[in-house]
Amino acid sequence: MFNITCSSAKKASHYGYIDYLRGIALLLMFVYHFSFDLNYYHFIETNFYNNPLWIYFRTLIVTLFLWIVGVSLWLANHNGFKTARIVKRSVQLILASALVSFASYLTFPDSYIFFGILHFILVASLVGLLFIRFYYANLLLGIALILVGTSISSAFFNQPALQWFGLMPQKPLTEDYVPFLPWFGVVLIGIFSGAFIFEQRHLKFISRWREKNRLQSGITCMGRHSLIIYLLHQPLFMAILFVFNLMLH
Repeated sequence: MFNITCSSAKKASHYGYIDYLRGIALLLMFVYHFSFDLNYYHFIETNFYNNPLWIYFRTLIVTLFLWIVGVSLWLANHNGFKTARIVKRSVQLILASALVSFASYLTFPDSYIFFGILHFILVASLVGLLFIRFYYANLLLGIALILVGTSISSAFFNQPALQWFGLMPQKPLTEDYVPFLPWFGVVLIGIFSGAFIFEQRHLKFISRWREKNRLQSGITCMGRHSLIIYLLHQPLFMAILFVFNLMLH
């Protein structure tokens, strides 16, 4: 189901810069999650839930990932929907989301992940298909949804069945939470950006970008296989730190 070959990384692909940016987002995510794991094993002491530095850093990472989701959604579907590809990707995300929820329940039973970034990407990728043909409307609606999602809240959305939507007065007890609002606004801005960059031929340096060295090629390769890397990196980090912790004690 997952193809992890990178032999074609240097072939002409005017979408390579998007893969490169996704790889950069992965590297930033590695820093965040490895630091979180260091805190979990008490190698460092910090508060990931209230420290503004970590909150803003996570927001940057999620924003970059979800903007890329929107751009990629436009690139994959602006010439027409390919049902087989959409179904395949959706099945991958369903399985990956279920795996994340299950694994997080085993590790954090009181705060397991019920609507994290993969759950959100699954929903946003399907809903976003309805907005592919819009252009500036996506930019305006995206900004509006971000404003609504960050400024309006109601206890009505505290109901378990509605917590995925957002607009809650307080974040629910969960290790990763990416609600539909305001984050779908970022995806819509990404869809607009895809058309702005690649269809309208603005920001031409992006469409003409090519890897210049092995480091950039490696980062681009990571970006092309972000889902499998996302699934594997945390178990690997946790396993390494678990063994290191045993060695120290």
